[in-house]
Amino acid sequence: MRPFLLLSSRAEDEAADDEYAAFLRITGLAPEELHRVRMEAAPLPRIDLDDYAGVFVGGSPFNSSDPPRLKSPVQHRVEAELRPLLDEIVARDFPFLGACYGIGTLGLHQGGTIDRTYGEPVGAVPVRLTSAGLDDPVLAGMPAEFEAFVGHKEACRVLPPHAVLLADSPACPVQMFRIKQNLYATQFHPELDQGGILTRVRVYRHAGYFAPEEYDELVERLTVTLVTEPGRILANFTARYA
Repeated sequence: MRPFLLLSSRAEDEAADDEYAAFLRITGLAPEELHRVRMEAAPLPRIDLDDYAGVFVGGSPFNSSDPPRLKSPVQHRVEAELRPLLDEIVARDFPFLGACYGIGTLGLHQGGTIDRTYGEPVGAVPVRLTSAGLDDPVLAGMPAEFEAFVGHKEACRVLPPHAVLLADSPACPVQMFRIKQNLYATQFHPELDQGGILTRVRVYRHAGYFAPEEYDELVERLTVTLVTEPGRILANFTARYA
């Protein structure tokens, strides 16, 4: 079996390693079956898509919609390196699943509008599948409504013109979409369980996702929040394209 590729851009080792461990656990892949590239750490190596079964893009502190002057040199480099890879991925309709930052990168690349209109605070939200979502093979077995963890400053306000909306939520109209047949993006984090979201909250306590003085209350609330369904999306994606 060809391995999958996880493109990560978290500079914080604890968050990056926890994300990778979550993808391994939920997909059931072994480390040799899920190659990770930390894009923030070094220039993107040459990637031959024929070596892989599919590509994941994880979340990131980067915001795709920030003005260029506010983006760091590292973010500018990562975006410049991702652009031609996405060109090839889209042209080939190559299996792709982007989570959170992934919806911003794919959404902008395909002509959608990404901005701060529908940012959501850290927590669990009810995600609802559309009729297209209920019929999509990557969402097979998912209930029509399920809880998922979110926490994002930007979101997709206007879908790319040829995208299919697969899921929404009360405060964010685009929670998941598909481009062509094999390109997926989620605003929520399908890799996150309770332990994972608590790690993110601790690592990004001062990153502007919530007021630092709200930390203890947020941890208390998340500690009793059970999210179980979204990981099935990663498992379905992996099984479909392995």
